[in-house]
Amino acid sequence: MHRITIVSLKSLIAVLLGLLALTQLVVVPIIAAEMAERLPPLAFLQWPGVIAAAAFVLCLQAALVCVWRLLTLAGEGVIFNVRAFVYVDVILTAIIVATLIVVATLGLLTAVGAASPSIALLCLLGIVIGAVLALLVVVLRGLLRQASQLESDLAEVV
Repeated sequence: MHRITIVSLKSLIAVLLGLLALTQLVVVPIIAAEMAERLPPLAFLQWPGVIAAAAFVLCLQAALVCVWRLLTLAGEGVIFNVRAFVYVDVILTAIIVATLIVVATLGLLTAVGAASPSIALLCLLGIVIGAVLALLVVVLRGLLRQASQLESDLAEVV
């Protein structure tokens, strides 16, 4: 992979991590407080919502840090290494946990009668996207395993 591509991707990941941290620490609590003020009957959902959003963003951040590490391995030319599988597994786990957070959020909002059709549709879309991403990472992990095996076999021959 070209060095310029890796540096560009890492720069964008750094910006995205900063924006996600800002969202997690400032934007979400402000929006939750405003919603609790506007809808007093649902004010009890303020802190569970903040916690769920923070956990969801934390999953995104963990996945991005792992992508950063995979880019570092690719830059070093050692992507077909046992270390890569750890990062791929963390990405897969983060996707699954984020999807489960969306499922739990939809369940809670539905149980308390706060899930409007648009919110329910967005949550369902999030669940489908999470499932697709998880399956995609599983397929890519299998490809990484095959490529690692082929590289190992080739090293034995040479």
